[in-house]
Amino acid sequence: MVEMDGGVGVGGGGGQTQEPRRWRLADELRCDLRAMETDYVRRFHRHEPRDHQCSSAVAKHIKAPVHLVWSLVRRFDQPQLFKPFVSRCEMKGNIEIGSVREVNVKSGLPATRSTERLELLDDNEHILSVRFVGGDHRLQNYSSILTVHPEVIDGRPGTLVIESFVVDVPDGNTKDETCYFVEALLKCNLKSLAEVSEGQVIKDQTEPLDR
Repeated sequence: MVEMDGGVGVGGGGGQTQEPRRWRLADELRCDLRAMETDYVRRFHRHEPRDHQCSSAVAKHIKAPVHLVWSLVRRFDQPQLFKPFVSRCEMKGNIEIGSVREVNVKSGLPATRSTERLELLDDNEHILSVRFVGGDHRLQNYSSILTVHPEVIDGRPGTLVIESFVVDVPDGNTKDETCYFVEALLKCNLKSLAEVSEGQVIKDQTEPLDR
């Protein structure tokens, strides 16, 4: 669990001390965050969820260098490069803040399309932020932040990817149910991102050099 600064109290009345809002960062092992990861969350992943919203995040360690992972993540116009649930994406113009993409979703999910706006693209800090502005899904007022950070894994250049979100809790669902659903989607995306990135590393290492 990660404390989120400035959170809304969840304690009761009667003079009891209120605790700050708790904010989860879940990875596939549900292990405790290292100090470095906690610092990245506090620096780059600040959300201010309202009472009817939930917020959480997932993390993934990838055995590929930052420049390779970021080259996939930053392609706002081609999320299908690593997102397995995207069947098609259309975007007009250049990749820049304010660009809007129309995404078609593969069958099997409770949606067929999503309209998404690029809120932030920082090639220096490696930050991508996206907001959903339309579509036939139930993720209303969904906004995400994805950051990419260098690290060393098994003595080789690696990457830590953290993706956080805030979203309305749909009628009939709890905050935990909503977080679990979105976390599952993000974990699937980041697992695929790792497979694509690490596969490219292997390919680069095994391709013969031109003589």
